[in-house]
This record gives sequence, structure tokens and C-alpha cells, in this order.
Amino acid sequence: MKELWDLFVAFFIPGIVGYGGGPASIPLVEHEVVKNYGFMTTNEFGEVLALANALPGPIATKMAGYIGFEVAGTLGSIVALFATIVPSLLAMILLLGLLTKYKDSPKVKRITTYVRSIIAVLMGFLTFQFFDTSVESAGWIQTIFLVIVSLLLLEKYRVHPAWVVAGSLVYGAVFLS
Repeated sequence: MKELWDLFVAFFIPGIVGYGGGPASIPLVEHEVVKNYGFMTTNEFGEVLALANALPGPIATKMAGYIGFEVAGTLGSIVALFATIVPSLLAMILLLGLLTKYKDSPKVKRITTYVRSIIAVLMGFLTFQFFDTSVESAGWIQTIFLVIVSLLLLEKYRVHPAWVVAGSLVYGAVFLS
């Protein structure tokens, strides 16, 4: 029962702070799941994030379902999904009138611009953490190789990111196990 409560709190807090379950909530989920509750390591979280990014749909719900299942089975998956969805759902219902009324306001547009900057910083910090973890576990040569190959595939050859992530996962399973 304590595990279910911990799962609920671990996904409810990022659900409140990272409204909508987008990229802003990823570092918050990582903090709760890895540092606060120790459900998994940073490396395992990185793999879950890669898998969640490769699949269609919202990242936060996919991560909640997977992590919840790993911690407490089907019921854990349901609790984590519920905790992820409920804050956004309640906020949308309660704030729908205000959002409709002020959607074209210059102040609201300015706040949105500030939030984008904060999301960029959070994602940059998360990228640095994953890079650091990758260097520790795989070494500089393997990490730089994966970064360069991924960049070439994404930018020069326009390979879909899901294929790059899948290829990186296969590479890691074959050469780094």
C-alpha cells in the first residue's frame, strides 16, 4: 500500500507543477522517481525516457504507466497514470473560463514566452545529466560516437527520431552489455 501512495505522490507532484505532462515535467518526474523514491537509477530512467519518446502520445503518461507497472504491477500502473492525469484534468476544468477569456492577452503570451525559456533550461540540464551518466557507464569514446552518429542521422539524413532512439538502444544492448 505504501508503494502505491509513493507512486501517486511521485507522479502527482510533477503533474501539478509540470502542467500538461510535457517536456517540463520530465526533470520533475526524474527527481521524484530516482532521487526521492529510488524506484530506478538515472540510467534506467534514461532508458524509460528514450522508450517513451519513441512511442506516440504524451511522454508523462507513458512513463507513468511503465514505471508504475515496474514498481507495483497493474495497480501501480493505474495509480501512476491517474496521478499524472488528474492535476491537468482538474486545472483544465477549473480554469477553462479564464483561459477562454484571456487567451489573446499580451500578458498571457509573454508568460508563455518565459515558460518556454524555463523548459529549455530544464531540458538542457537533463541532457547534461544523461550525457554525464552515459560517459560514466559507457565511456567517452562510445558516448561521443553515439552523439555524432545520432546528430548525423537526425540532421543530415533526416532519419525519424524514433529510429535513432531504437538504433541507440540496440547499439547499447549489443556493444555495451
